[in-house]
Amino acid sequence: MKSEGKTYLLRVRPTIPKSIQRLEDISSDLWFAWNSNARALFHQMDPALWVVCGHNPRSFLRRVSQSRLDEMASDRAFLAQYHGVVSDYDSYRKEEHQWYTKHVDKPDAHHIAYFSAEFGLHESLPIYSGGLGILSGDHCKSASDLGLPFTAVGLLYRQGYFTQTINAQGHQVAVYHDNRFGDLCIEPALDSKGKEILLHLSFPECDTDVKVWIAVAGHIRLVLLDTDLPQNCQECRGITHQLYGGGIENRIKQEIVLGIGGVRALRSLGVAPTVWHANEGHAAFIVFERARELVADAGLSFDVALEAVRSSTVFTTHTPVPAGHDIFPLDLFDLHMGGFAKELGLDIKQLHALGHGDFGHGASGFNQTALAIHGAANINGVAKLHGEVSAKICQSIWPDLKPEENPVTSVTNGVHVATWLAPEWINAFNQHLGGQWRGQLLDPTYWQNINDIPDYLYWSIHQTNKQRMLQHVREQLERQVRRNGESAHLLQAMTANFDVRTLVVGFARRFATYKRATLLLQDEERLREIISNHKQPIIFLFAGKAHPADHPGQELIRRIHEMARKPEFVGHILMLEGYDMTLGRYLTSGVDVWLNNPIRPMEASGTSGMNAAMNGVPNLSILDGWWPEGFQGDNGWAIGGERDIDDEEQRNVDDAASLYHLLQHEVAPTYYSRNESGFSDKWVNISKQAMISSIPHFNTDRMVAEYAERFYVPASEHGQLMAKNNYSHAKALAAWKGKVRNAWDKVSLNMLDDAAVEIDTAFGKSVALQVQVNHNGLSPDDLQVEVLLLRPTREGGHKPYRTVSMKHASNGVFEVNLKPDDSGDFAYHIRAYPTHADLAHPMAMGLMTYL
Repeated sequence: MKSEGKTYLLRVRPTIPKSIQRLEDISSDLWFAWNSNARALFHQMDPALWVVCGHNPRSFLRRVSQSRLDEMASDRAFLAQYHGVVSDYDSYRKEEHQWYTKHVDKPDAHHIAYFSAEFGLHESLPIYSGGLGILSGDHCKSASDLGLPFTAVGLLYRQGYFTQTINAQGHQVAVYHDNRFGDLCIEPALDSKGKEILLHLSFPECDTDVKVWIAVAGHIRLVLLDTDLPQNCQECRGITHQLYGGGIENRIKQEIVLGIGGVRALRSLGVAPTVWHANEGHAAFIVFERARELVADAGLSFDVALEAVRSSTVFTTHTPVPAGHDIFPLDLFDLHMGGFAKELGLDIKQLHALGHGDFGHGASGFNQTALAIHGAANINGVAKLHGEVSAKICQSIWPDLKPEENPVTSVTNGVHVATWLAPEWINAFNQHLGGQWRGQLLDPTYWQNINDIPDYLYWSIHQTNKQRMLQHVREQLERQVRRNGESAHLLQAMTANFDVRTLVVGFARRFATYKRATLLLQDEERLREIISNHKQPIIFLFAGKAHPADHPGQELIRRIHEMARKPEFVGHILMLEGYDMTLGRYLTSGVDVWLNNPIRPMEASGTSGMNAAMNGVPNLSILDGWWPEGFQGDNGWAIGGERDIDDEEQRNVDDAASLYHLLQHEVAPTYYSRNESGFSDKWVNISKQAMISSIPHFNTDRMVAEYAERFYVPASEHGQLMAKNNYSHAKALAAWKGKVRNAWDKVSLNMLDDAAVEIDTAFGKSVALQVQVNHNGLSPDDLQVEVLLLRPTREGGHKPYRTVSMKHASNGVFEVNLKPDDSGDFAYHIRAYPTHADLAHPMAMGLMTYL
């Protein structure tokens, strides 16, 4: 047969009729990502094409049939919906009196730059892999909703993260697709002369151009950096090829582009941030670049420049396990940053010190988390428990301090309500909560109004979401079975229990081993017993990706797939492929229970559980991440207890036993205890409480408002203070720190009254304490000397109770009349640490000496 020759592509773009021309505006603003009515316009025009285009409205408008556009342009029902969306969009764009301007003094004095390696704003912009990216995207959306002056910075990946398929043997197959940047919701950044902005970075093998792109998302902009340019060498073109792709050398290059290139991109755009937020250690190189600017442009020494940089930097760590921190071999770091050290006038070993930190993996190499901590005055984890864990992991940075007193704190994550709330719930809230609910996300009392939604209606809304989810899963399984050459009988058996009356438990997240996706399979006999109860059938839906280099994680996928093919489990356990934001929305709104069983305390936050809860899906979870804060007894179930078990085998046995017990004796019986209307009154109450307890407390509006009040505005003001009068405050603080470090080894305390070792006194009386401080040349004003009171614990130890400051009397003698506010036994320590008015945290230096 004669060859047909080469195939060429001809793309004929339609002309959008004038009556619906604003569709182009909507398709060019990622605002559509959190407006379901806007997305529905495109879906309604051509549902099949909408799926083919990956829910990308810009790509859709370039491929939709001209005849279909003309038809919709004269369809009265469509035009009514269209005008409603346009009105909503214009109103959103014109909003001026938002939360930020109402709650912040001098709102024009601040601007936040937010750096992250990934952003999950919508599936049509595939530059995210999992929870970190979704959180970053939700952070941006709430920054827009609240009106913050905010610019995000990330990388534009040619292939992004991989698309996942699972073959007939249960092996994950990573498939990469090149993004057509012209189809994405982005535009090249232009300078004042209308030319595309190009940055220039130097790498050992070549100098590299970096193109700057802009994505608009409501009121904020997302700046994206791209090295895949024809003029660059092949190796440098590949820097931004894949998210978390390539080896360790490509990783350091990506982080140089993000951190150093990101700062330069903002400068080229005329953006002047007053506070800089590094979301994870990937962006830590912003510290070096900003310091370099101050050394070069303001003539500061590096130590002074670092103080100025630190004062206005916020660092958020999402890593609860030591292995999760980026650590570069020193020879690789030196290769890429040696020239930078010369520009700063430093020996490379001085830069090494900023990346030194033993977080449980040894102190060798350059640790990006350590750099971010050394370069930030504000440091936080992403849940209360995670903040405590992070303080312990990072304790080596402040060796004299106890973890609970070091600067690491926490801001509990949230999720963006308008993005993750199912459209059916949005419509119900519009109808039953007065339509103003979006402005009440920070008011817990308002959400008690969910109780006013009739139970039968509430249940029917959930069943609608569930039916839609089951249909989507059925279609996905059909494609998977057909592609793998498996039989139609298998598909029929796999979906035999797909009935909205059947209890469905969902587990969907990254397949890292500490998340224990296979805990449910720990005891097959017990699981078989639970599943064989035909009066209370259960379906378990699993979904999630393992990193292509994570072979143990991929083995978890294979094992679940294998179990799902066993005759006794077919139709009860399903391993779904292709986990992304689309599937995530279906699952978190459509299943009946959300399962989460990580190894405590290794879960940082677990935002998918928040997504589920705000859709009325109760969590069945280990008390880890956000769940110790979210669980209140009537809104879900807690697996195990609040204890950490070191023995891995015993921990798995205990947690699996708790999980089986809850499924068999609480979850399933409650779900199937149905009234004459066909639903469980108790279940609906638990579901409502899941919503009521999660929406006002675990949304990103609350989270971003907390960042603004606790970190952004104070850091901005602190940074501006440090820069005043030619950085006089930064210079003074750097000099003071140098003086303190040189003197501290010989600072000591001596009790002046030996009888104070053991004191017996009556309640209401004061005890006079005096200590002599050898301050080794420091001023008494340089020191905070205090009494730390402790109370006995049941375990036989002591826990901190409160601190009482001692005042300097004369000649290095500090004293206090201590008057306990209660009777009983106390223990006490007397201690001293350096203090300065310009420290962002009172113990920021990490130095402490005890009597």
